[in-house]
Amino acid sequence: MESWANLDFHLDLSGPGGLRHRLTASLRDAVRSARLPPGTRLPASRSLARDLGIARNTVAEAYAELVAEGWLTARQGSGTVVAQRVAPPPPVTRRAAGPDVRFDLTVSTPDVTEFPRAEWIRSTRRALTAAPAEAFGPGDPRGRIELRTALAEYLPRARGVRADPERIVLCSGFAGAVRMFDRLLAPPVVVEEYGLGFHRSLWSSTVPLAVDDHGANTEQLPDDLRACVLTPAHQFPLGGPLHPRRRASAVEWARRVDGLVLEDDYDGEFRYDRQPVGAVQGLDPEHVVYLGTSSKALSPALRIAWMVLPDRFVDPVLALKTDREQHISMLDQLTLADFLSSGAYDSHVRRMRLKYQRRRDRLVEAVSPYVEISGISAGMHAVLDTPHETAIVQTARERGIAVSPLSWFRHELSDDDRTGVVISFGAPAFPRALQDFAEVLAACQ
Repeated sequence: MESWANLDFHLDLSGPGGLRHRLTASLRDAVRSARLPPGTRLPASRSLARDLGIARNTVAEAYAELVAEGWLTARQGSGTVVAQRVAPPPPVTRRAAGPDVRFDLTVSTPDVTEFPRAEWIRSTRRALTAAPAEAFGPGDPRGRIELRTALAEYLPRARGVRADPERIVLCSGFAGAVRMFDRLLAPPVVVEEYGLGFHRSLWSSTVPLAVDDHGANTEQLPDDLRACVLTPAHQFPLGGPLHPRRRASAVEWARRVDGLVLEDDYDGEFRYDRQPVGAVQGLDPEHVVYLGTSSKALSPALRIAWMVLPDRFVDPVLALKTDREQHISMLDQLTLADFLSSGAYDSHVRRMRLKYQRRRDRLVEAVSPYVEISGISAGMHAVLDTPHETAIVQTARERGIAVSPLSWFRHELSDDDRTGVVISFGAPAFPRALQDFAEVLAACQ
């Protein structure tokens, strides 16, 4: 038998009527809604009266009324108990919209089932043991110095970023960084004509930049605008890296107009056919903001991202972050710092790179008889080039498989008309869904 005698429990005594009436109604509602499940032993009337600051007789009378109604039972020596015959209400569920999704292969998260739990726990223990007392205080709006220092060591080595701890500012995700820069930069901002609609929606105003097999056409950047957002290492979602000539062109444009390139390096560590492409930021740290995140390499649940800023933007960003941007868990920051410094992050990325590459190879083998496939040199997703975009997406959905039409990612002002399907081979469901999805492709030919 569960006991409520030593537990805190909320009773709402507000509303019309006398105090005994309100207490009786609140207890009745708690039993009816199963917040007090059958078999729960309630505290003695004296104890509850003391906790609520009311007369003992008021509680005793409320108990007696609920016993008479059958909500409670009372026996000598057993106290007052929620009656067993009171059945809890059925669970509240949402009605599914359309066919159930068994396999979610939309572009969203990495394979979170592979999160390195044991290594993360070890890093947490080491980080907590070494943490100074001041780490548990309000915190620096730039983020913990331990993590900024670890990133300043990792990013130059792994991504070719020119980083200094004093120019690194941590934030709670890519969206948080965008919201700050939307307040700092004059609209509109140039964005690639294919990308996440959610990210575009974070800006007050955007204009599209054409994308082809060599990435965004930065040679078309207009001189009357001052900011652009690029995914140079792995264009999202089309998949190609930004051509070296266009990387140089983006930096030349930023210098010419005294503008800013925001480099979204969302999955730059996962390249399969050669060494990862270095960051554009390394070409000119004063005109490029490097934006990185733990979402793809580890988990979006961590909510940790980082900005490597030009010197002139450090103070303006901190001024906004102090009163606007959500702070990140200190413990997660310290743990990630240890995870990076210990080499566990590198080991995890290498392991996942091999796993994703094998999945990519399986995808290519399964779909090649039916469609052309592109964007497979890096990342965790691929693009199936096909005129049957709508049919494939709908047929897959009917069979419980969710994939994304390429048109979803197109800027509303773009006049490009290519079609295709974007599929995640990084998704946890991918290995179980691949054969079913291949059958969908065969059916849509």
